[in-house]
Amino acid sequence: MADKTRVVIMGAGGRDFHNYNLYFRDNPKYEVVAFTAAQIPGIVGKRYPASLAGKLYPSGIPILPEEDLEDIVKKNAVDLVVLAYSDLLYKDVGEKLSRALASGASFMILGPRDTMIPSSKPVIAVTAVRTGAGKSTVSKAIVEYLTSKGFKTAVIRHPMAYGDLERMAVQKFSTEEDLEKYNVTIEEREEYEQYIKMGQTVYAGVDYGKILEIAEREADIIHWDGGNNDWPFYLPDKLIVVTDAMRPGHELESFPGEVNFRMADNIIINKADQASPEAIEKIKANAKKANPHASVTVAKSVVELDAPELVEGKRVLVVEDSPTVTHGGLPYAAGYVAAKKYKAGEIIDPRPYAVGIIKKMYEKYPHMGPVLPSTGYSPEQLRDLEETIKRVPADTVILGTPADITRLINIDKTTVKVTYRIEVVEGPTIQEIVDDFLEKAKNKLGF
Repeated sequence: MADKTRVVIMGAGGRDFHNYNLYFRDNPKYEVVAFTAAQIPGIVGKRYPASLAGKLYPSGIPILPEEDLEDIVKKNAVDLVVLAYSDLLYKDVGEKLSRALASGASFMILGPRDTMIPSSKPVIAVTAVRTGAGKSTVSKAIVEYLTSKGFKTAVIRHPMAYGDLERMAVQKFSTEEDLEKYNVTIEEREEYEQYIKMGQTVYAGVDYGKILEIAEREADIIHWDGGNNDWPFYLPDKLIVVTDAMRPGHELESFPGEVNFRMADNIIINKADQASPEAIEKIKANAKKANPHASVTVAKSVVELDAPELVEGKRVLVVEDSPTVTHGGLPYAAGYVAAKKYKAGEIIDPRPYAVGIIKKMYEKYPHMGPVLPSTGYSPEQLRDLEETIKRVPADTVILGTPADITRLINIDKTTVKVTYRIEVVEGPTIQEIVDDFLEKAKNKLGF
């Protein structure tokens, strides 16, 4: 064992496992002594199972808290710390690098060449420069258009490996019953439900090599629906990257968001209706400097409510997509925008009423505005979310999260649902971008 490089992989339940599977699994040059976990509650204390870890790890691999990195490095004589998760600002990357080096280990980040799997089918990918930029509206529009053109599309979603890793190695979601079958979290529902309602199948899990094999047999086109601001797990024939006009500059300040920004074929500046002209021009200038070959589209994120009369003049509680307002760094999202648009009488700040994990989230992410993150990775966290909502003295709950959380928790107040869609105001449309992809993918499509 002494001649092996001893490795710790720093992750958050997604990219870390993928990088391991592609680069370290069954590789006799390395011994992975542990994964460390951060960002997402509930991962620490598990093991990457032997069935996924390969022949060199008959007992699996422990998943330990990132806060203990220095002790892990020293106690296990670790040679190399590998960073393998997304949605970090560069100061965060520098801090993690410095911690690894100060502990005596070297530091590595695996790049796209080592972590993208090529596909025999055309791959169109949507990624972003930060969590919460609005990838889902772009992805939905792409899949709708491909379906209208008669193509069968396999939507493959970036992993959210928070549950039983062995059981969720390869997953397919086509119905609401499939969501129940795998006992998915709110965070997973937020990404899967829109496709199921469209009659699409979503593929996800832990082993993305096996997932791709299945998807290639069942579909004409692979659509990679990225998570956070990670780059694709598959080599794309078309890479569309969404930037956020509410956070100009983050396209050159986040990791690996800037990697996406520089690799993009098409850049979409989203939420233009919520930002200043100066913000949009700043992103355009950054695109011209960093990636002059990419086309640039400017778009609105149009927010609507299913029952606006239940919001106007009322006391409202806004529930937002959790990753967007936690590690995504935004103070609010679509629910808050809808509350303002439809003239809520008062937006109740839920912080004084928060309990359990919700209270801890406000402490960990003090940038959050007067909104409630839809955190629900476990039954205990769902109870905390339910109890917090119960305590807030509101007339109406605005559900800004894409997931139908009323299927998971009891909400003792009137609820209204936010929907949002992309509306292009400048530059290539979604249809034009997809048509260009289809033209270039003729050989793979067989015509």
